[in-house]
Amino acid sequence: MHHHGYLWAGAKERFDQEALRRPPPPEPPPAGSSPELIRRYREVAAEFPTADLPPLETAYWLIKPRSLVRGTWDEAKEAAAWLGERLAEYAPRFDAERDRDTARLAGLVESTAERLGSGADVSYGFYLERPSYLSLAVVTCSPNRAHAGLACPAVP
Repeated sequence: MHHHGYLWAGAKERFDQEALRRPPPPEPPPAGSSPELIRRYREVAAEFPTADLPPLETAYWLIKPRSLVRGTWDEAKEAAAWLGERLAEYAPRFDAERDRDTARLAGLVESTAERLGSGADVSYGFYLERPSYLSLAVVTCSPNRAHAGLACPAVP
């Protein structure tokens, strides 16, 4: 078991494009569906795997391009430390004052290490100065508990 870290920061408007943050349905629209529905399905099917947007389900980071992996760690504590470093880096820009609280952030890092150690994924999101958003995720791999069939992005 190992862990991959992901970070996305950008315009909240882009983050809100939920259709590009969820995988397309396994089956295309039935014959006779509206051209708009078919077009939209094709667009999402083509863009979801390559879009840099955080997926709605954390495990789906694993199907994104390998270039989006910000780090890989064998130990949960190392992955949690990376997350803690990112939190410290971005905390001055957090929109909500309570999100900047160092004790709260330290607690997130501690709980992250515990959750990753148990094989779970972690995902956090923070509003930055408006209208921006930060998404941080660490995904457990080989296999992922939520989606065991997803391939590891570190394997060529």
